[in-house]
Amino acid sequence: MSKLNLDDCLNSHCPWSGDPVREDGLVLYQGQVVGFCNPGCREKFERATAMFDAAVGQSKD
Repeated sequence: MSKLNLDDCLNSHCPWSGDPVREDGLVLYQGQVVGFCNPGCREKFERATAMFDAAVGQSKD
């Protein structure tokens, strides 16, 4: 995978802390670059979305 770039990031501030996003806090989610202020916030997002994505995948209509 190629390196994620701040110029491609959807947001300028971390949704958890409100601090500016940093390059080491970027993640690709559903084809979009989402930014966080640090790797810890990024990892918290990845854990949360993995849990919800798994739950949605298991839901029965």
